[in-house]
Amino acid sequence: MDGPHSDIRPDIRIPAELLPSDGRFGCGPSKVRQEAVDALAAEAGEFLGTSHRQATVRFMVSRLRNGIAELFALPDGYEVLLGNGGTTVFWDAAVFGLIERRSQHLVFGEFSSKFAAAATAAPFLDEPSMPKSDPGTAPVAVAEEGVDLYALTHNETSTGVAVEPGRVDGADAGALVAVDATSAAGGLMFDPTEVDAYYFAPQKCLASDGGLWLAACSPAAIERIERIKASDRWIPASIDLGIALDNSRLDQTYNTPALATIFLAVQQIEWINHQGGLRWAASRCDRSAEAIYGWADASEFATPFVTEPAHRSHVVATIDLDDRVEATTVSSILRANGIVDTESYRKLGRNQLRIALFPAIEPDDVVALTKCIDHVVSALS
Repeated sequence: MDGPHSDIRPDIRIPAELLPSDGRFGCGPSKVRQEAVDALAAEAGEFLGTSHRQATVRFMVSRLRNGIAELFALPDGYEVLLGNGGTTVFWDAAVFGLIERRSQHLVFGEFSSKFAAAATAAPFLDEPSMPKSDPGTAPVAVAEEGVDLYALTHNETSTGVAVEPGRVDGADAGALVAVDATSAAGGLMFDPTEVDAYYFAPQKCLASDGGLWLAACSPAAIERIERIKASDRWIPASIDLGIALDNSRLDQTYNTPALATIFLAVQQIEWINHQGGLRWAASRCDRSAEAIYGWADASEFATPFVTEPAHRSHVVATIDLDDRVEATTVSSILRANGIVDTESYRKLGRNQLRIALFPAIEPDDVVALTKCIDHVVSALS
């Protein structure tokens, strides 16, 4: 191949028999199943372009909320909230409506750091605690007096590190556990009794588009939302969790949502629930993870970025390539052959491939992807 940072992409064609049935491996937006798109097209005339305050859309929102409750086997008293703006907006909403005075944030990648930054910038909150670790590893939450919310991340999308969320031993009574599950929800197992706010956006495991946040909230989180709402804290209406709670109970959002996003998320959730629920979806991700990490472990030029096997994500795989193989060239050639979005997270700055293993992605396609990568690297050598 050309020099290590060449802008010239070799014209390498991958044999058709090696190609996956679907070449979408992006970590968000994710692959959307064709069956879901077909269902949307079939119902578009009666669903798209209709009022989100009327029965047609509110019934779809009800299906979404009930489907999530079934998918996660939520205990009695837990409620599913939703609002516009995605996870980034939920961080701001949580700063105003979930943190009372002080939070602790585990920081081990780009996205886990953003919630911490939002809490740090809030002038009405105390300085948060931020246990950190290097990308590719994960820190551990430690109980601290005065912390009323522990902010965890189930799966760090930027680095491919997954950590099982849970309560913090020795935490103050009443302290909440909030978990960013944006790339985990619907693909990784968890115990809902161990968390108070399990929040996410639907453009990853739920195979939909972005622009919506969803949160499975415990009775304790609901009580916190209502108590802060009743206080003298000023909260912008668009990120007011009290307003989101009231509207969610009516199966609607405060302002107009993207109807296609809601519909596609419902299609994915009901597909998963019909097949066997979260355990079934997680087993598909497990098969894909076994394929990609097994291939990397056996490869002469690829290695898993996350060295601790227990922390290797089963929904987002990060694979380092040897310096003699330029990852951007490999991704470019794959893209030219219809295999898209295998590039590393831009801010991580590694010679790396990042590959989604979400439930909508066929495990056999992950196997096919590894064969395509082998073919490309062989042709480049």
